[in-house]
Amino acid sequence: MKLILTEEQQFLKDTAQSFARDKTPVTHFRELRDKENSQCWDKSVWKEMVELGWSGILVPEQFGGSEFGMAGISVIMQELGKTLTPSPILSTSVLGVSAINMLGSDDQKENYLPKIVAGELTTALAIDEGNHHDPFAIETTAILDGDRWVLNGKKVFVVDGSSADTILIVARTSGKSGESNGISVFAASKESAGINVSKISTADSRNYANIEMSDLKLEQNALLGEKDLAGETIEKILDLGRIAISAEMLGNTEEAFEVTVNYLKERKQFGVQIGSFQALQHRAAKMFCEIELTKSAVIAAMHAADENSNELERLSSLAKFQAGETLHLVSNEAIQMHGGIGVTDEYDIGFYLKRARVAEQIFGTSEFHQARYADTVSYTHLTLPTKA
Repeated sequence: MKLILTEEQQFLKDTAQSFARDKTPVTHFRELRDKENSQCWDKSVWKEMVELGWSGILVPEQFGGSEFGMAGISVIMQELGKTLTPSPILSTSVLGVSAINMLGSDDQKENYLPKIVAGELTTALAIDEGNHHDPFAIETTAILDGDRWVLNGKKVFVVDGSSADTILIVARTSGKSGESNGISVFAASKESAGINVSKISTADSRNYANIEMSDLKLEQNALLGEKDLAGETIEKILDLGRIAISAEMLGNTEEAFEVTVNYLKERKQFGVQIGSFQALQHRAAKMFCEIELTKSAVIAAMHAADENSNELERLSSLAKFQAGETLHLVSNEAIQMHGGIGVTDEYDIGFYLKRARVAEQIFGTSEFHQARYADTVSYTHLTLPTKA
């Protein structure tokens, strides 16, 4: 497996870099936060992304997309991560598209995918129900009553849940919590009677929601795919989401590191640049090495997804683990090397720390993926580290 980008992928990365630098610098994120934008992302910016074709990167050509693959959307996420650009790409163009494309019927694909490509529809995947990510701990129920499905239950920490037009609800149609069988996915309009969406506040000022279904009635065609059989597919959908968020976290890390190194070159103490202190040089060198390892892990994972590799589960967990550990390290070091001003709102570096702490939780923490990785390689003697 090559750990490099193709010419086309590099071109897409360069395009995304220019877009993020010119259209959505960190000041764009700051403005959305200060104005308390209800969506936490800008509609006009999303429209420009749609016009660039980014909404349809994973959509098959027959439905209007480019089918450019996970490598294509990951390099975009990486560049947007450098400027903390909020958008519905993860929830809609990765998770939503993947769920509909993998589970949906031809009619469902024809109904949803062209709208996503055109920027007319956004989605959110509602899966987690507890404080920690556990994709099979599903207690939300879906019961067929006559010619309608009736859903009851709660979902927490739904990415882009408060702005999505359509909520993709993972529910249990048989079996018990913790089992991978008996899981199904339903598409519901946010405006449906019986669904209550509550926006929640988080440190990174992004869009998340808790969602409650109380006798939510859906037509039979709201079921994506076959009843009871979505469990294995859900894992693959989540793996693609994990790769995408890992790519964004890599971008967060790269920018936080660059900003910090530049600060070390500018800040003076005792009449000399603090970057000349050997102790700080050693710490910067460690960060650099960890970032290079993270790049390799993310590239390997996104290529595994595009090649439909049997290693997808292992490599997606490796990417999320490595991205989480590295971003945790670099965001901590960035604040420490900046000193007290690093936590003031005047400096952007604090935003990267806040984003790090939330992104680390999305679709599984480093501890979750370390254990999952161990399971995939049948390693049984594992001691999880405790973060400082």
